[in-house]
Amino acid sequence: MTANASQPALPAFAVFAGFLAAAGIPIYIFAPSFYAQNYGTGLTAIAAVLFWLRLLDAVQDPLFGWISERLGRDRRFWIGFSVFILIGSLILLFAVPPRTAPLLWFALSMTGLFSAFSFLTINFYAQGISAAAHLPGGHMQLAAWRETGGLIGICLAAVAPTLLMVWTAAPMVGFALGFAACGLLASWMMRHQWGGTAPRAPSNFAFIWRDHLARRMLILAFVNAMPVAVTSTLFLFFVTHRLQAGAWAGGLLLVFFLSAAGSAPLWAKAAQRFGTRRSLIFAMGLAIVVFALAAFLRGGDVAFFALICIASGASIGADLTLLPAAFAQRLAVIAPNGGEGFGLWSLMSKLTLAAAAIAVFPILDRAGFDASAPEQTAQALSTLTLLYAVCPLILKLVAIGLLIKTPLQDE
Repeated sequence: MTANASQPALPAFAVFAGFLAAAGIPIYIFAPSFYAQNYGTGLTAIAAVLFWLRLLDAVQDPLFGWISERLGRDRRFWIGFSVFILIGSLILLFAVPPRTAPLLWFALSMTGLFSAFSFLTINFYAQGISAAAHLPGGHMQLAAWRETGGLIGICLAAVAPTLLMVWTAAPMVGFALGFAACGLLASWMMRHQWGGTAPRAPSNFAFIWRDHLARRMLILAFVNAMPVAVTSTLFLFFVTHRLQAGAWAGGLLLVFFLSAAGSAPLWAKAAQRFGTRRSLIFAMGLAIVVFALAAFLRGGDVAFFALICIASGASIGADLTLLPAAFAQRLAVIAPNGGEGFGLWSLMSKLTLAAAAIAVFPILDRAGFDASAPEQTAQALSTLTLLYAVCPLILKLVAIGLLIKTPLQDE
């Protein structure tokens, strides 16, 4: 690595995190509606493609972690190649009309995008382990820059298509080209940050899972992410049908992400001063209060829900900043390459989304909830509220119990 290795460029980590996070927006929000509206692709067919891609993604994450452990000094080349695949896939998805059946074009483009996104994310977090060793604030200092950059990237990507509609009749084409430019800038800024230490003997999944602390943290990450997965899955339903404020959904999401972005560096400072455990318990307690208040909201309570979005965004900022940093601190001791560890971490995060969808949708169905109906029955609305507010509250209490019993590296 170059001479810059001893002084990691934190702005480069922030910009690259923003670039990666922005790639998550078209994966989950823009692409399905774009293909349904522009090419008449059925939503059921799109959902089936996304389901199978999610299964592929779950298999890929551990594999990419295994590969990352063994890249050594070749990591920089494969990072560049993956950035090329990510940018190219997004351009094919939004800027190039399908050259075959739209559903097949969608599936192939999304496969490239999913794969490159996962590979880059795992390597990016693994690289952070080496970088943090050269920072006075260690993993928490790096996490503050990285997660703040990522959340800002989500916010910018969320509003970009709406803003581009002012200047162009094809906003998603402009989004794809703008994303490509940002990807090239982020890659150029990170060009001296990849590689890191001399090759070490790679770890393996079983070794990481056998480590008592690493295993506890992976389980904690899964349980703690479940409330977010449940509320994310039900957010649009709750705003549209419980609050009767579907037109405000985009603005409320933006408020949530801005709050998370603004809180990330504050949580990092709090962890350095008061410790990771105390800071996380405070954030989880804040989330519990937020969920409890959400249970009492009714139609028209948009202003109150905006305040809840601010508070819940702040609590999520702690989860996104402190938990990965704490896990990285442990990996620095037992598996310094970090690839397979963050492959498992990424797998846990994605399993929560699948578990949430599998758990909540059948329950809503049995309660008579119909997303296409303008009005819902009292039973359907009560079930929606219980799932959105009460269920996450209980899961957060379980997460606090696990956290209390989990030793952390900074103690």
